Amino acid sequence: MGNLFKNIKKSNGRAMYLLPIFALFFIQCNGQTKSEMKNNNPYYDTEAKGKLQLDNEKLKDILPSDVYHIAREKGTERPYTSEYNNHSEKGKYHCAVCGNKLFESDAKFDSSCGWPSFFAPATKESMIYLEDNTHGMQRIEVQCGRCETHLGHIFNDGPPPTGKRYCINGKVIMFEDEKENK
Repeated sequence: MGNLFKNIKKSNGRAMYLLPIFALFFIQCNGQTKSEMKNNNPYYDTEAKGKLQLDNEKLKDILPSDVYHIAREKGTERPYTSEYNNHSEKGKYHCAVCGNKLFESDAKFDSSCGWPSFFAPATKESMIYLEDNTHGMQRIEVQCGRCETHLGHIFNDGPPPTGKRYCINGKVIMFEDEKENK
């Protein structure tokens, strides 16, 4: 791989058009689509109720590494990279790890913060709220109410009627189109 970049540099940029092709190739080879991730995950069930105890070692084998990092190691995706950041279709957003319904599309709004934002969860039981004092900040972490997956944080600068902004990592949610339910 190192020689590839040396050769590109030596060619005075003539081969720079190849970089996006290589990047796309590596992304496609190392990642799973949301559909593949859902189908390969025995924990994913949009109808299940009750708490779910997950084995992190098994999840490492099931989830793509970037999803696992956010879900179980409390990581964060880069801003403005989520497929759901500017998403406006009608439907429901579920936890990508267990399928728990988290948000309705009617609660989604454009906060311009770089992550998908919602002003209310689907139900009170959809979320768990924890104090988070990491990185020198005082915040409230939100986790999936069923499997305790790290979703993001909640802030008090959202629109009416709640005044809340659930700032959510798009990698750990899955969208179910309203049409799929009919």
